[in-house]
Amino acid sequence: MELEVFIIAEVKFLDNGPIVATGVTLVDGEGNQLDSKAEVYLCRCGLSKNKPFCDGAHKEQFESIVRA
Repeated sequence: MELEVFIIAEVKFLDNGPIVATGVTLVDGEGNQLDSKAEVYLCRCGLSKNKPFCDGAHKEQFESIVRA
């Protein structure tokens, strides 16, 4: 019997902070897989020195509250 495995991806936009993504594989523009953990924090303020990952730079001057 063959088992099916389902991976659930989840993306959350934190108030005044990064995007938190779980269950995803990150790839660059050339299709190369980026080293990442099970849960990644992605920059959405544009200030990170470690893009696409969040480095906490948003704490200085970023405000955004996303609601569906």
